[in-house]
Amino acid sequence: MKMSFGFLPARALARWFCGALLALLPAWASAGYFQWDVVELPASSGASCGNGTPYRFFVNRTPFSESTVVVLEGGGACWDQASCLGQSKLGATNPDGVGADYMSSINLAAFGLVTPFTARLHPFDRIRTQGWNIVYLPYCTGDVHTGSAVQVYADSQPAQPRVQYHRGQANVAGAARWLREHLGRPDELLVTGFSAGGAGATGGYPLLRDTLQPGRSSMLADSGPLFPAARGTTPAQAPSLPLHNRIREAWGLDAPGGMIDVYAGRPGLDVNDLGSVSTALALSYPQDRFSYVAFQTDGIYSAFSYEKFYPEIINAPDDATRRALIQQRWRQDLMRWVPSLQRHANVGWHLPHWRELNDAHCLTIIDFSGTGIEESGVESLLPVVENTLERDAPPLRHVETDQVSDYSRAVNPIQALISFFMKLFG
Repeated sequence: MKMSFGFLPARALARWFCGALLALLPAWASAGYFQWDVVELPASSGASCGNGTPYRFFVNRTPFSESTVVVLEGGGACWDQASCLGQSKLGATNPDGVGADYMSSINLAAFGLVTPFTARLHPFDRIRTQGWNIVYLPYCTGDVHTGSAVQVYADSQPAQPRVQYHRGQANVAGAARWLREHLGRPDELLVTGFSAGGAGATGGYPLLRDTLQPGRSSMLADSGPLFPAARGTTPAQAPSLPLHNRIREAWGLDAPGGMIDVYAGRPGLDVNDLGSVSTALALSYPQDRFSYVAFQTDGIYSAFSYEKFYPEIINAPDDATRRALIQQRWRQDLMRWVPSLQRHANVGWHLPHWRELNDAHCLTIIDFSGTGIEESGVESLLPVVENTLERDAPPLRHVETDQVSDYSRAVNPIQALISFFMKLFG
């Protein structure tokens, strides 16, 4: 028996509905829906890219939801001339700024396909935020979206100094104001980001959360941890301490109006410890949920964290020794970090061992395959995303102990192909 709705057969009704949707597409496009619209922040906002050009971000709206996901882009960091020019191995992305055609060009955003959070129709992963308003904040300041300083770097080319606008915080704040004015208060907000964007999601969460005033709010920070590293400790105790000391100075994090100022007065903040911002978030927003994810063998964020600061790493006799020294410090920081998060009932974490893509850096780029912890019954990052957005179960907390199985785990063909080309041309 054929099913029908009223007097229409189900198949005819489906054809009519699809036709109606197709008929609406031109109107939706002209209204700015289901397309990447560029927003350029005025110079009066203090926003800019690292080279002083205007900061632009991108909004993909839908008429079917009042919720918003904000994705902060990753891409390195800098505190010297070569890195800020994007000329070194550990350099910053988009040193020449962000063009109006950024979401339709070949770059880190990959036409919005860089992460399932920015692709409405993703080939492998379906998540609820794909039906929300999607906001993409490109990264062009070299300061993990947190800086409030202007520096002149001339260490590699004294005759051609680089004036670097570390204006990441002003960019996030300006985007938040624009979103509140044009999209209003979202029913639900997710702030997420990968790599430098993961650190930026953590550092900039109050700017977005307090400005947008959503009905419900969550954060998922991918592979950009701000580890505990208090002034007064030693690098042997807190391996990220030299990095934190350097970026606090270079990026103006302690300046009036800087990132520490944004957190000033919040419970749990220790102004001498950048890592305490995670505690401050958990205590400031007890009704929100915070999830931190990273690979235990991350080979990229870990290199940024330690490679330029330890002589034994700088002078390592070979790459294997260099990587081993970096990984030793990375694991030490990770294992000090988890207990600092564990005190808070609204915080979760997911730390699998390894996947081949991008030197085990970032769980949310390309797709979620290879991000599970099978010993905990978690096949991929997807349940972590769902748990972050829901409130019907405690936050998921997983640290993978199996250090072997990930190396024989299959990934989807697209990811394998991307990994091949990254190795070939990296």
